[in-house]
Amino acid sequence: MIPEEVAKILRKEKYAIVGRHSAVKKCRWLHESLVNNRYCYKQKFYGIKSHRCLQMTPAVIYCTHQCLYCWRVQKGDIGLDWEMPSEWDEPEIIVEESIKAQRQILSGYKAHKKVPYEKYLEAIEPKHAAISLSGEPTLYPYLGELIEEFHRKGMSTFLVTNGTQPQRLAEITQPSQLYISLSAPDIETYKAICRPLSPKLWNRIMESIELIQSFTCPTVVRITAVKGLNMKKPEKYAKIILKGNPTYVEVKAYMYVGLSRQRLKFENMPTHEEVKRFATQLAEELSYDIIDESEPSRVVLLSRLKKPIKIGKE
Repeated sequence: MIPEEVAKILRKEKYAIVGRHSAVKKCRWLHESLVNNRYCYKQKFYGIKSHRCLQMTPAVIYCTHQCLYCWRVQKGDIGLDWEMPSEWDEPEIIVEESIKAQRQILSGYKAHKKVPYEKYLEAIEPKHAAISLSGEPTLYPYLGELIEEFHRKGMSTFLVTNGTQPQRLAEITQPSQLYISLSAPDIETYKAICRPLSPKLWNRIMESIELIQSFTCPTVVRITAVKGLNMKKPEKYAKIILKGNPTYVEVKAYMYVGLSRQRLKFENMPTHEEVKRFATQLAEELSYDIIDESEPSRVVLLSRLKKPIKIGKE
């Protein structure tokens, strides 16, 4: 179902296509964890072992946004168009094939002189699924069942969504942790930065923010901070965020990588100091505390708790 021209781009960017519409890709931090014993902020904040994290998506090229800061391929980047799938793969198939793809991706590390063999064996048995990577996962109609299947495998799950499908969020099995992206403090900025397929999607995001309170798992509102575009009006961000009362707020820098370089400039990537300054302003508006940060990832963690909940599984 993925046009061959698009599939070639995905493969060139090291995506492993799974079935008809899903994909897996090795995270930079998985490599760093195996080879250099460095890990991503999710391990520091939440206990997710970077070398045991499976980064996947059930909707690799399908999204309701065309965000300027997105590093993935979009229709406007290559002059092609594509339709939503008419048929969707079963969750069990996606999970099994995603794990197989991860093991294939990791096969070269088995004999790597800098990778402890025990750590390699752990890596090929992933314990966490980050359901994000590319596209909008809530477009996949069996998302709840997909989460359940990962949980049956003894894996924890992060679901990262842009919040434009509140009806799906209202019906799914709860993930181990829920992320909702909030990329703008108002509808005008939203239209400019996210380039939504419909202006009505802003109201759906507001519905999803309010739905956060119905989740018993830890919840996160994530702001991708783009210098010169959306690092403004912290009081308006706070007013929206407080409607959901999330466990955490992550303020993370836009990174000048991938196809986002066709849409934005290097100068749009804020420094960690700039991210922290904006996060501090937001924390004051929310009455949240800054409880952690990761300078390599340029991310600051705000919370209404004194310390984050560790959800990673051994």
